[in-house]
Amino acid sequence: MSDDEDYSSKPPIRMTPGTAAESILPKGSSPRSSSSKGSSPKGSLPKGYSPKGSPPKGYSPKSRSENERASHSPQSIHNLPMLGGSPGADSPTTAELTAAEKDAAEAPVQAENGIAVDSDHGSFLDDGYETDSNPSISTSLASSMRHYRYENGRRYHRFRDGMYNFPNDEMEQDREDLKHALVVKLCQAWYFAPVHNMQNVLDMGTGTGIWAIEMADQHPEASVLGVDLSPIQPEWVPPNVRFMVDDIESPWMHPPNHFDLIHSRHIVMAVKDWPRLLENAYRHLKPGGWIELQEIHHFPQSPSEIPLPADLPLVQFWDLISQGLGNLGVDFKRTLSLASMVRDCGYANVTERVFHVPIGTWPKNRTLKECGLYWKTVLMEGLSPIALGPLTRGLGWTQVQVEAFLVGVRQCMREGKDNAFMPMHIVYAQKPWDDV
Repeated sequence: MSDDEDYSSKPPIRMTPGTAAESILPKGSSPRSSSSKGSSPKGSLPKGYSPKGSPPKGYSPKSRSENERASHSPQSIHNLPMLGGSPGADSPTTAELTAAEKDAAEAPVQAENGIAVDSDHGSFLDDGYETDSNPSISTSLASSMRHYRYENGRRYHRFRDGMYNFPNDEMEQDREDLKHALVVKLCQAWYFAPVHNMQNVLDMGTGTGIWAIEMADQHPEASVLGVDLSPIQPEWVPPNVRFMVDDIESPWMHPPNHFDLIHSRHIVMAVKDWPRLLENAYRHLKPGGWIELQEIHHFPQSPSEIPLPADLPLVQFWDLISQGLGNLGVDFKRTLSLASMVRDCGYANVTERVFHVPIGTWPKNRTLKECGLYWKTVLMEGLSPIALGPLTRGLGWTQVQVEAFLVGVRQCMREGKDNAFMPMHIVYAQKPWDDV
């Protein structure tokens, strides 16, 4: 491969029929076997691997508390209303499948270029979930890394206490996995960087590890590492993936020029020093390696380009979150400057793509309608855990004040009178070949 090869013109890595994203739909989809390359966890909400019976050959146990799993509310994320028929007599016809495939293919195009509004979106079922219920949590901790802290009825990490201002308990893990399902369904891709020699992959802020696990499953030739402050990854993982508890803003333990792809998603709420993080990533990428950042700008916008009212409770909510995080050292609006920061750090072939993530079921496109349901659920389920840390730690509110404020925000979101979306910025860039 020549040093002057132009990767900016390469097509993004996308799904093909039969790959993992197809099974994100819970009905009418094929559950994956643990050994099938390129497939994803079965069901609508991928959670890495939830083993039933014997583990796949070569997999290693990474325990998550059984007590936490059993305590999850039966009407939480797992019981979302979804589209699509079940196998058998009620299976979709060929024509319906073709229409669904067409919608799926059109979804990322509309998400980037403008979402068509469904004039009858109020008839789509989108209220089949509960919000903000507190799960029971296990007190059985295996090691010092599993020593957690409890605050306002939620569980938080203790390693590097205070670096991450949001819970890591079972309900929050489910919410993180739903966010992953949303992004894959919306973008029809796990990543866009044109990596052609996938040997070493790093997932910064891996969370539940679902992206790292699916990447390892799709790329058995690669070694995938997920790093996070919390050891909350699932029980069974492919043999080519491992997880490390560490702070990605601290000095890295790996040698320079090591990774072919460094990926992160949904970490803008946590990172305090972006230039330092990007410099660390640059140093540890191989020449010609790629970094990809996927972040949602959590400030709702209208598809009509008319600004949403400043007194709208949902708008006020995110403004307050931004203020609270700012007092805690986190610039919540950094999503908008990711591309410029990457350029300033010396990366080449910088590309930025922006996808509109709808809130609710107002899009006409069936796939985007489901994405809107996913995202509305993520936000509704997350109002309390998102608000508690920034507002109590950052603004000095009490838990009672937070919950009183959230009453109006929930009502605003349930009514859904204002069609709104949040832009997701995907930035990928390459370390120059001549920088050894």
